[in-house]
Amino acid sequence: MPDALDATPYDALLLLSFGGPEGPDDVVPFLENVTRGRGIPKERLKEVGRHYFLFGGVSPINDQNRALLAVLHKDFAEHGLDLPVYWGNRNWAPYLTDTLRELVADGRRRVLALATSAYASYSGCRQYRENLAEALATLQAEGLDLPRIDKLRHYFNHPGFVEPMIDGVLESLADLPEDVRDGAHIAFTTHSIPTSAADTSGPVPAHGEGGAYVEQHLDVAQLIADAVRERTGVDHPWRLVYQSRSGAPHIPWLEPDICDHLEERHAAGVPAVVMAPIGFVSDHMEVRYDLDTEATAKAAELGLPVRRSATVGDDPRFAAAIRELILERAAAESGRAVTPCALGALGASHDVCPVGCCPARAPKPAAAGADSPYA
Repeated sequence: MPDALDATPYDALLLLSFGGPEGPDDVVPFLENVTRGRGIPKERLKEVGRHYFLFGGVSPINDQNRALLAVLHKDFAEHGLDLPVYWGNRNWAPYLTDTLRELVADGRRRVLALATSAYASYSGCRQYRENLAEALATLQAEGLDLPRIDKLRHYFNHPGFVEPMIDGVLESLADLPEDVRDGAHIAFTTHSIPTSAADTSGPVPAHGEGGAYVEQHLDVAQLIADAVRERTGVDHPWRLVYQSRSGAPHIPWLEPDICDHLEERHAAGVPAVVMAPIGFVSDHMEVRYDLDTEATAKAAELGLPVRRSATVGDDPRFAAAIRELILERAAAESGRAVTPCALGALGASHDVCPVGCCPARAPKPAAAGADSPYA
C-alpha cells in the first residue's frame, strides 16, 4: 500500500463544472439556466440549442466529468490520498447547491474546488466563484453550517495539463498526409470572450490589452510549439485563434475566428492546419460542434487538410496534476514550504484571487477569493 498523503486541512475536493443537457427535453431548460436574467425568449433558446439537438440533445460534458471523477478516484487510491471527491454544476444536475448540501450533511468543513477551466477570466473563474457565493447564501438562509471553500489555482501551465496537449498535437501532425505534414500550421484555439472581459482578466496589474486571459494562452501555445519543434525538428508556424463567439454583433470579441483563420491560411497557401483546442479541458459541445463540425466543414469546403488534436480530458497525467495541486495548496495552507509546479514564462498563478481580479460588469459577491464574504 502507498504511504498516506496528507491533504490537511482539507477534507473534500469539489469538481465544479458548467453542466450540460442529457436528453432533448433538457436542452431548453438547461439554456434557460445558462441565460437566466437576460430575458431571452424560449423560441430563441430553441434556435440556440440546435447544436445540442444535432447530437441527440446530449452534451458530452457530464460523461466527461464522470470519466474525470473515475480517474481521480483511481489516482488518489493508488497514491494514498484519502480525499472524497464531490461534483456540482453551475447549470445542470448535479446542481452546485445540492452538492454543497451533501457536503454539509457529510460533515465536510474545508473544501477545495477544482473548476473545469484552466485560465483566468470572468466566465472561467470569477463567475464560478459567484455561483459558489450564491449557493453558500442559500445554505446560510437554510440555517446550515457553511464549509469554507478555497479554489485551486489556475493550472494552465502545469505539466500535467500541458504534456497531454503536446502529445495531442504530435499525434495530429503524424496523422496528416506526409506531403503536407511539415508545412502544417497550428491553430491554437480557445473560447472567444468580449475584449473588455479579456482586458480586465487576471489580477489588476495584469489588466491591459488581452489581460491575463490572452497572455496565459499565448504562454501555453508557445510551450507546445517549442516542444513540437524539439521533438520533430520542424518549426511549425502557429497562431492563437478563437471560437464559439455568442455575443451581440456590435460588441467587440477576441478575433480571429477559427473559420476565418482557416480561410486566410488557405489563401496564403498553407497546405494543412492542426486545430489544437488548448482553452478547453475536455471535448465538450463547443469542441465537438465548433471545431469537429463547423470548422472541419469549412476546411473541407476549402480543400484544406485539417486535424483536431485531443483535449486533456481524463488523461492520467491530468489527474496526477490535480493531486499535486491539492497537496501543494494543502502544504501552503498548513504553513509548510512548497514550490509550485509550473512551466513557461509566467510561473504559478495565485492561490487566492485578489480584489479586482476578473471583475464583473455588475458587482456580485464571490466566494473563495480575497473579497469573499465567506472567509
